[in-house]
Amino acid sequence: MDATINAFFEQRPDAANQAERVTFGTSGHRGRSLNRTFNAMHILAITQAVVDYRVKSNYQGPLFLGFDTHALSHPAWECALQVLAANKVPVFVEKAHGYTATPLVSHAILTHNRAQNQATPALADGLIITPSHNPPEDGGIKYNPHHGGPADTDATGWIELRANAYLLRQLDDVPTVPVDEAIAHAQEYDFTAHYVAKLGSVLDIAAIQDANLTLGVDPMGGTALPVWQAIAAHYNLNLEVVNTTVDAEFAFMPPDHDGKIRMDCSSTAAMANLLKIKDRFDIAFGNDPDADRHGIVDANGLMNPNHFLAVCVDYLITHRPEWAKTLKIGKTLVSSSMIDRVVASHERELYEVPVGFKWFVDGLHAGWLAFGGEESAGASLLTRDGNAWSTDKDGIVLCLLAAEIMAVTGKTPSEYYRTLTQRFGEPFYKRVDTSCSPEEKAAFKNLSADSVTEKTLAGDIITAVLVAAPGNGAAIGGIKVTTENGWFAARPSGTESLYKVYAESFTGPQHLDELIENAQKLLADVLKG
Repeated sequence: MDATINAFFEQRPDAANQAERVTFGTSGHRGRSLNRTFNAMHILAITQAVVDYRVKSNYQGPLFLGFDTHALSHPAWECALQVLAANKVPVFVEKAHGYTATPLVSHAILTHNRAQNQATPALADGLIITPSHNPPEDGGIKYNPHHGGPADTDATGWIELRANAYLLRQLDDVPTVPVDEAIAHAQEYDFTAHYVAKLGSVLDIAAIQDANLTLGVDPMGGTALPVWQAIAAHYNLNLEVVNTTVDAEFAFMPPDHDGKIRMDCSSTAAMANLLKIKDRFDIAFGNDPDADRHGIVDANGLMNPNHFLAVCVDYLITHRPEWAKTLKIGKTLVSSSMIDRVVASHERELYEVPVGFKWFVDGLHAGWLAFGGEESAGASLLTRDGNAWSTDKDGIVLCLLAAEIMAVTGKTPSEYYRTLTQRFGEPFYKRVDTSCSPEEKAAFKNLSADSVTEKTLAGDIITAVLVAAPGNGAAIGGIKVTTENGWFAARPSGTESLYKVYAESFTGPQHLDELIENAQKLLADVLKG
């Protein structure tokens, strides 16, 4: 990792080169120091842009600053502090300058802002330095405004433009102070203690305690480690943290399906260490390095994230009597339609949005969205009395929710899911990537409902062609075609020369393959114009 860290400080990105500029995707700016896409200059420019955004937004409260266990995260944390201190921004960091999980930062922002005088609030926000589950050599930084969740495209677009302007000027107008002075400027805040003490407001902790379940946790070398240790001690749970190693190279990780090291708790390959010992526990969990994703392991192995989201929705609707029946249930449009069927069976309203957790933030923050989940194992929910808990993904709470479900119902999450398939049918889901030209990628932006002239898909009548999400009307950046028995959605990759096709069938695996084959043929035609 020495070369990676040295490159972070020594390599200077060329702001005239689009590939080396600041670029905010669905989860902030990510890159690699050796490619000059995540370097000290990026962090200095982004942090100054965030300072400017705070001024523009009249934020007078502290900025909560967290970082994860990737090798570049701590150096980037120091760079951010140098700019924040020079601008005299009050900063809260984890006690003893430890690493901090994403949901803890979100919870801290919400807790602070909820306590403010509404007439003259001193609003807080946050920066989290993490590339999530990405390989060890990657770096990332994301911004969470006053609502505690991922910034929307208006905010990230503004910050991105501002940061690139600073890069073009070679950071000449970005003030900094020495690292020691910057660290002395920061105030310590016990993120873990504040978060752990409040878990009973969002979960039935007493039920988990009474059931005395045997729990296993693999933090996968990430920020969830001290949180799980604190949870086990605070609530006296029968919980074993099976891996306490923190290693910036993540050398203990089994290779993912493609041979790369990737801390993806929704991958059976990456979760192999925990799966080998699953029979020691009633239920076990994994989290990615910033703990915003969840992996649920029971006797049947690693649960498909789509399956677990459906279980969560059915359980929460039936076990949160304080929640008003008017509260909506959120899902991304590429999440399983099993969720649609569960929500409809309870006569609740579904809130379907484009890919990206940011689309759930407003609803969770305002308290009209009870639950928001996405197919990539990210979700959050309201407290038991209907208030915002976190407006960013919370992998820790979702793991504990799995324990609550088992404690209360006596069923493992996979057993619970089997009861849903008996009621609603069994879906078969797949994602495939298809190569495409730059012209075809660009053509996705021009698609409309009229682009599809076919009347049937895989033998069924097409019931809807969508280029905007039904829940909020936002553009989905692609297209979704539905029938009574299945659907497909397609959207271009933001970083590679391909598009992603998601498909699901309630008829069977053969029908699923037919759906994908029909989808690829249909897309080949419509993308040619």
